[in-house]
Amino acid sequence: MPEIGSRALSGFGVRAWRYVRRAPGTFVWLGILLVTSTIARQLSPAALTEVLGDRSTNLHHLAEDPIRVLIVSALWLAGGSWIWYFALYNLFHVAAERWLGTARWLGVCVLAHVGATYLSEGLLYLAIRHGDAPASAVNTLDVGVSYALAGVVAVLVYRIPAPWRFAYAGVVVIVYAIPLFGALTFTDVGHFSAVLIGFACYPLTRRRRVRSCVRSP
Repeated sequence: MPEIGSRALSGFGVRAWRYVRRAPGTFVWLGILLVTSTIARQLSPAALTEVLGDRSTNLHHLAEDPIRVLIVSALWLAGGSWIWYFALYNLFHVAAERWLGTARWLGVCVLAHVGATYLSEGLLYLAIRHGDAPASAVNTLDVGVSYALAGVVAVLVYRIPAPWRFAYAGVVVIVYAIPLFGALTFTDVGHFSAVLIGFACYPLTRRRRVRSCVRSP
């Protein structure tokens, strides 16, 4: 009996490794988020606010040190448990990375994260300039992985065959558009912008044709 249990456990480990190996970028990212989330739980609220504030893609940091904060802001969770994101990553990121390949999946993530950050913070900048937001908003907290996730959720529309593709796209648009009609925040704009960027990533979903190297006689 112990030998049978050991074989079953070994077989599960092999299957789990094969599953992880097919989406390496997703699981490396999840591993980093697990570490940073564990660190965050050990910090006091004041210390955590300071740590996240230093990694925030707010207007001040985007002007002073944009590359650093655009990278490190995607390595921390601003809200929600790691387990919740583990489920979402397995549902959306794993599917996208397996379909697109790691490089193109990462391209979608970067475009959505960076593009949505600048669009939402740009809107906030205009709100400050016109007196619709306080000047202190230049230091607002803006960290997390949700913009990249929204972009990936959207790009997966091209993985779904018609007519289900249109139903999926409609649900995605509705889910991310609903917050725009409430107490509008720059993060709501960022999420919806990331969805639009994901839809615009259609060229990244197209496979390149491999040219034949064999010459015709």
